[in-house]
Amino acid sequence: MEDPMYSFQDVIRCDLCETPVPPKHCDICHIHLCEACVGEHLSDQSKDHYIVPFKLRGITPKCTKHSTEVCTQLCTTCKIPVCPLCVASSEHEQHKKEDILTLFETKRKLMQKDLQDLEKSIYPRYQEAATNIPVQRADVNKRSQKLTTALDKQGEALHTEIDTIIQGMKSDIDDMEAQHIAAIDQQEVAINHTIPEITQVILDLKRLLDTSDVCLVSEYTSRTEEFRDFPAWFHVTLLTFTPQEVNREQIHQQIGSLSELALTFLLDEPRILTNIQTEYNKALLNVSCLSDSELWTCSFDDKILRLYNLQGELLRSVQTKSGNWPWDIAVTRSGDLVYTDVWDRSINLVSGTQIQTLITLRGWRPRYLCSTASGDLLVTMDSDDGKQTKVVRYSGSTEKQSIQWDDQGKPLYSSDRFIKYLSENRNSDICVADFGAGAVVVVSAAGKLRFRYTGRPSTPRESFYPRGITTDSRANILTSDPNNDRIHIIDQDGHFLRYIHNCGLQRPEGLCVDSRDNLFVADSSKVKKLQYYK
Repeated sequence: MEDPMYSFQDVIRCDLCETPVPPKHCDICHIHLCEACVGEHLSDQSKDHYIVPFKLRGITPKCTKHSTEVCTQLCTTCKIPVCPLCVASSEHEQHKKEDILTLFETKRKLMQKDLQDLEKSIYPRYQEAATNIPVQRADVNKRSQKLTTALDKQGEALHTEIDTIIQGMKSDIDDMEAQHIAAIDQQEVAINHTIPEITQVILDLKRLLDTSDVCLVSEYTSRTEEFRDFPAWFHVTLLTFTPQEVNREQIHQQIGSLSELALTFLLDEPRILTNIQTEYNKALLNVSCLSDSELWTCSFDDKILRLYNLQGELLRSVQTKSGNWPWDIAVTRSGDLVYTDVWDRSINLVSGTQIQTLITLRGWRPRYLCSTASGDLLVTMDSDDGKQTKVVRYSGSTEKQSIQWDDQGKPLYSSDRFIKYLSENRNSDICVADFGAGAVVVVSAAGKLRFRYTGRPSTPRESFYPRGITTDSRANILTSDPNNDRIHIIDQDGHFLRYIHNCGLQRPEGLCVDSRDNLFVADSSKVKKLQYYK
């Protein structure tokens, strides 16, 4: 419907000076006012006035208790409009009140902001998630079919192997049977050959016993001992088969095993499991897990690296080689500690009681570093003139990769000289908390830009300056936001998942996770161990 204020047939005018299209309205006097006449109208102090934008005329309701009064305030305790008489009464004396117009405009701005967030950010993500549900179902079905096929293949392989073994054993039986029969046949031939000889000897003995010829008898030689022992030219151990008891566990081991289905959820309210008080006077810079029960720490303006257990007991103290304070630390796959020394441009390895300088740079200063799954080191560094920043991958002391520019030849990272913590994700992405850019910059293992996370859409752009960063077993990225005393959790594609902000954090800095996805936070002079999954 056309606003009567702008109708050509009936143009609304200022009730004092006839100026067309007045922008103001007195909701008590019910007159329209231009900007110039507002002051004149308010100068009449014989009665109350309440000036509102023309489009909000009628915003002030009549008081339900005092029919001649207009409500210009809202009792936020009772959540009802109140007039000046109500405000002065004892009923609302101790209650909090707000100006109706101010409250209305504040709420309107909030609603506009919420509408924008819902339409442009939140609702599209829900739509995307809903669209992705059938894909997830299909993926689950495909995965199950793939596992079933793999099991069938393994079963066929085991059946084939068993059939081959059984067939081999049957062939062995056939071979041994043939050998046994051949030996028996050989014995039969020998026996059948000997029987006629014995028969002949018996006949000869009988003839000799009946003769008196001394010469024949004298020539007799006994062959009885020759025939006494039955010929046993071979001994056979009869074949036997001893079946093994079918061991289901061993068969299961031969087939393989299925991993358990793990469904984990982010906690609405993460829990503090441990508070470790360190010996540092100034705020902790970083923390790096040596194991699930031990962690290395370093601090600003302190040359000592310290190893603590979860009980807060100091296990080791190591002074830096140069006596300078370390800029960052990381634990390698082999359990050694590495740290950067900005002042002498070196990257150093602490192994046992020895400190070895791995790399010394020229023209660049190493800042932050992390150890990768493959055993490489990733290092953020800036040029001596402070105009360039890059991420370099090292294998030992050999440079393997340099990441500095995007596909358009523009810098991936801000050129400030300070905060750029980094971490390698489970999908091999390289994640940098670029404080100067107010963004988490994520590139692929090949150095191609994947996305920039600049804070939750509802967060004012200027308030997000990430510092510490780490990743967990689900490939989620966690980054500290000390300006807002919170930690952001985003997924591997840069979508905001949740804040950690209700654990008494006070300017959190460095982060790391252990093998169970417990989060360690360098927070002031303490290390806090948090559980954020259930």
